[in-house]
Amino acid sequence: MSLETQTKTRFNEDLNWRYATKKFDSEKKINREDLDQLLESVQLTASSYGLQPYEVIVVENPEIREKLKAEAWNQTQITEASHLVIFANLTKVTENYVNTYLNNIAATRDMSREDLKGMEDMIKNTTLQLPQEKQNLWAAKQAYIALGNLLAAAAHMKIDACPMEGFNAGKFDEILQLENKDLTTAVIAPIGYRSAEDQYQHLAKVRKSTSDLIHFI
Repeated sequence: MSLETQTKTRFNEDLNWRYATKKFDSEKKINREDLDQLLESVQLTASSYGLQPYEVIVVENPEIREKLKAEAWNQTQITEASHLVIFANLTKVTENYVNTYLNNIAATRDMSREDLKGMEDMIKNTTLQLPQEKQNLWAAKQAYIALGNLLAAAAHMKIDACPMEGFNAGKFDEILQLENKDLTTAVIAPIGYRSAEDQYQHLAKVRKSTSDLIHFI
C-alpha cells in the first residue's frame, strides 16, 4: 500500500473514529498547541467569496459556560468538555464588511482595489442585495462549513467533539453580548476528550450505504 493510499485510509478511519460525544472527561484538557492547530483549521475553511461571515468564540470561562448550559437544556457537554466552540454568524452583511475584506485581499496579494472591481461588483450585486433574513441564513450556512472543518480536523487529531443545535440562540446571544456586533449563534461544538463512561463510543456508526447516498449520472 502506497503512502498516499495509507494517508487516505487513515483519514477515513479518523472519521469513523469520531462520534457526537455525549460525555466528556472533565479532567482532560486540550493543550494550547493542539487547540491553536485545531482553530487554524477553522480559519482555513472555505466560504462563499472567502468572506467568512461569522466569528468563532472559544469559551473557557466556567461561569459563562454554566449560564450557557442553562439555556441548552442543561446538556453536560457544555461544561464538561475542555472548551466550548461557538460559531456566530453575521445577521447582515454590510458594504463596509465587504470593503474591509477586499482591502485585505489587496494588501495580502499586493494588488490594487481596481484589480478587484469585478469581484467587488459581483458581491455587492448579489449578497448585499439579499433581504436581511436571507443574508442571515446564507451566513449561517457558511458557519456550518466551518463546523465541518472543525469536526474533521478534530477527528484527525483524536480530539472529540459534539456538534449541537439544542440551545436557545437568543439567550446565548444575550449572554455572549453578540447582538451589538450584529452576530447570532448558529451552532456550537464542545471539544475535548471522551469519558470512558460514554457508552456511545462503542456503538457502530450508522450511515446510509454509498449506493443509497451517492449517485452518478
